[in-house]
Amino acid sequence: MSPAPFMLIEKSPLPVVPANAGTQGRQTQAFAYLALGTRLRGNERSMARGWRKVSLAVVLALALSAPVLPATAENYQPDPKLVEAARKEGQVLWYTTLIVDQIVRPLIKTFQAQVPGIEVKFLRIDSGQQLIRLINEARVGRTQADVWAVIDGAAPLKQAGVAAEFDIASAKGLPPDLVDPRRRWIATNLATRSLAYNTQLVPKEQAPHRYGDLLDPRWKKSLVWNPNAMTGAWGFIATVLRYMGEDAGMAYLHKLAKQDVVPLPVATRAVLDRVIAGEYPVGLEMVNAHAAISVERGAPVRWVPLEAVTTTLQVAGVTAGAPHPNAGRLFLDFITSRAGQEIFREMNYIPMRPEVPAKDPSLKAEQGGYNSIVLGPEEVDTHAQRYQKIYEAVFK
Repeated sequence: MSPAPFMLIEKSPLPVVPANAGTQGRQTQAFAYLALGTRLRGNERSMARGWRKVSLAVVLALALSAPVLPATAENYQPDPKLVEAARKEGQVLWYTTLIVDQIVRPLIKTFQAQVPGIEVKFLRIDSGQQLIRLINEARVGRTQADVWAVIDGAAPLKQAGVAAEFDIASAKGLPPDLVDPRRRWIATNLATRSLAYNTQLVPKEQAPHRYGDLLDPRWKKSLVWNPNAMTGAWGFIATVLRYMGEDAGMAYLHKLAKQDVVPLPVATRAVLDRVIAGEYPVGLEMVNAHAAISVERGAPVRWVPLEAVTTTLQVAGVTAGAPHPNAGRLFLDFITSRAGQEIFREMNYIPMRPEVPAKDPSLKAEQGGYNSIVLGPEEVDTHAQRYQKIYEAVFK
């Protein structure tokens, strides 16, 4: 039996290019991204003509280089009874914040190669929108997603009764900070954030390496971050306060505010893309895996861990009242198994399983030798509002 196809549901403002599309299809997508970027930038015409060429080259390189499906070191060995029940349901729908071409498609392809007979659909949707959608669907009795995956929002999903308890083999034996005690969420991968800079704008010897370096007058109006999320300014604030302590941390944040950090209200990955394009020299709270992926494709960017870096968890779970609960549990078990985690590693994400090392040792704190402040799902959801208020009081 050949693997069932996977599908992207709902409409996109950009053309959706099938996984088997050739060079022409990916070129179409690349130029669509460029056109969208032009519309978003509006009157931002200050970038030099040379940087527009760099931006074009980077976007084309990213679009034309489809990820190569890696071979896992070990095959996935699911529970036969769960597989049988999942095949009777025949499909699974996954709401996810993960990047489609970089990791979603490789995970699905490998899953279907090892467990054929199950159609996998997915919807790429940010955490905030996903939270609203999942809760609203539950309230009107029209639950669609079988599996969800968010960066923040796990606690509200638990409180709303949307996150169902699950029992999967891959959750057994994990450290307690990687799986909910009642099995209502499980980490899928780690995201570690710190500073990244454009190597064509910033000489290596001038690049910031410590918090104090960011206070140098040369960086005034040259630092950029996402102002509206724990994956941006709020996470930076949390890490500074945890690392320096409340009093010293607040004093530092007031000094940093005088640098006029540029607020860019787009996804963290999009902020990094603007740094790569040369629009900003330095990005704060940039994901090291995103930088590594871009470096692999020739982008002029380097990630630097400051004295403390922020680590958050991407977490996933099964939806209460899911239309295909067995297929959902099976797919969740796969992506958190050793076989699934090796896909994360090969695609330059940080695997959550302790026994699976990062492809680049420097990406995982315990391998790279840097100090990591881990913000768990409950802490993120509980204290995000506080960090938001600090941002608005200090940086606006």
